Amino acid sequence: MFDRVINLFTSLKLTVALLCLGTLLVFIGTLAQVDEGLYQAQARYFKSFFIWWSPAAGMKLPVFPGGYLLGSLLLVNLFSAHAKRFKFTRKKIGINLTHAGIILLLLGQLLTDVLSTESAMRLAEGESKNFSQDFHANELVVVDMSDTQQDEVIAIPESLVAAQKEIRHPKLPVTLRVKRHWPNTDILGKPANGTVPADATQGVGVGVHVRNLPVTAKMDERNLPSAVIEVLKGNESLGTWLVSSQIGQPQTFTNDHKVYQLALRFTRHYKAHSITLQDFAHDKYKGTDIPKNFSSVIRLQNPATREDREVKIWMNNPLRYGGETYYQAGFDDKDPTVTILQVVRNPGWLTPYLACVLVALGLIVQFMTHLIGFAMKRRTA
Repeated sequence: MFDRVINLFTSLKLTVALLCLGTLLVFIGTLAQVDEGLYQAQARYFKSFFIWWSPAAGMKLPVFPGGYLLGSLLLVNLFSAHAKRFKFTRKKIGINLTHAGIILLLLGQLLTDVLSTESAMRLAEGESKNFSQDFHANELVVVDMSDTQQDEVIAIPESLVAAQKEIRHPKLPVTLRVKRHWPNTDILGKPANGTVPADATQGVGVGVHVRNLPVTAKMDERNLPSAVIEVLKGNESLGTWLVSSQIGQPQTFTNDHKVYQLALRFTRHYKAHSITLQDFAHDKYKGTDIPKNFSSVIRLQNPATREDREVKIWMNNPLRYGGETYYQAGFDDKDPTVTILQVVRNPGWLTPYLACVLVALGLIVQFMTHLIGFAMKRRTA
């Protein structure tokens, strides 16, 4: 029985089958991007162990292996084959290098999926920030502002808010009861077709109406969630607030003479340094609205390293600092003084290059080994 399992995982037939399934997965996932969008298609088809089908409410059935499962099986197949058949000989140096490159490529992709983050930093001229905001994820935050020197932020993922249950945290002196949650909304000041009252008793949500919108999958759009949160101190209600990623105005409540801020916002990634936009330029081709170049002159300050320097970021010329890369990604169509920087953190960014070098080197070595061997045989014939 054990030998059969070993033979299965070291089989070339398994390799071919996994590669065929991988090709089919890429085809299906590419087609799915039309309706689901790039981000959702990647998460469902490639960053998962199974593709799930929901024939009925509350039911999920696995119908096809996902990218993580196929990649893991390919790694097991490669390692098992090497463990069983590995022989270090001159003739197999090229093959071993090629296989090492493929393994590194698979591991590097897994590392990228797990550890990489992409976010954006939106800055107006003269504005400073020490954080970037996620493109897709949101968080419910309670900010303790009692310390005049530093705020304490308690962040709760939107997935917990979507469950519409009570939320407790060791550092929270209150309980948050989620009464309503909408993944994508429009906030209106008066009743309209398809809206419901927010039923907030405190904050800017009093008298406001919410329209539930379909979840968008378009690349140039993002979902704007909202939720109705009741703050409880024991069994006593301190009030109900409407929080939304569309509401920029701070909303606060008081508990035990401490002031707390409550908000639903895009997930923030804080930095040890701050960036100030000093100047933003958006050049166009003469007589057209076609962008010729756009660039940002920023001031980078890091108290820990005592850095204080000016940097220019423009198209295809990013800033690499602190393990992150800052790209000039866009600008505000309505405000010419606002720039949008894309912030990418990818600890495994070198692995694809090293993997390709290993694969190419392995193929060259294997080809040259056979070529030299053939030439030597022909000379002695």
